[in-house]
Amino acid sequence: MPSSLVADVLGAMITPAVLISAGGTLVLSTSNRLSRVVDRVRVLAVDAEKLVAASPGAAPPSARELGKRKLIKNQLRDLSKRALLLRSAIAALYVAIAFLIATSIGVGVFTALGFDYAALPITLGMLGTGGLLWATSLLVREARLAIASTLEEMAYATEVLRNQPQ
Repeated sequence: MPSSLVADVLGAMITPAVLISAGGTLVLSTSNRLSRVVDRVRVLAVDAEKLVAASPGAAPPSARELGKRKLIKNQLRDLSKRALLLRSAIAALYVAIAFLIATSIGVGVFTALGFDYAALPITLGMLGTGGLLWATSLLVREARLAIASTLEEMAYATEVLRNQPQ
């Protein structure tokens, strides 16, 4: 095999390997984000139970309690959306990694067997890259939800502090 062909084959196999590594890093980051969502849901569930665990004959909820209930409800709604986006992103990342692995295998097999037909590895590589792009767009949407939710919580906390006597 001529040395330029070996260099081309190695280059064609290394590019998917770099993307596989990037996909793996995104999977790790996304799994971390999903863990944070699960942790936050658990905290909010405990907070919600405390708010509704009023004793019989207790006074109706105060404005602050009503505000906290609304915040928890909104937070849980947003966390649900985030969890679904993260689930889709992780699935897209795994599929993308599978396509990129298949690309590397395809390049190696096609070269070893002397096939000149490169459409299959190129198609697999494009599918893998497209999967990474799709997952990234889902992660951007999830990050926007996370920021909006955090800003809502900050506004609530600011309002609570504003209404405190000095």
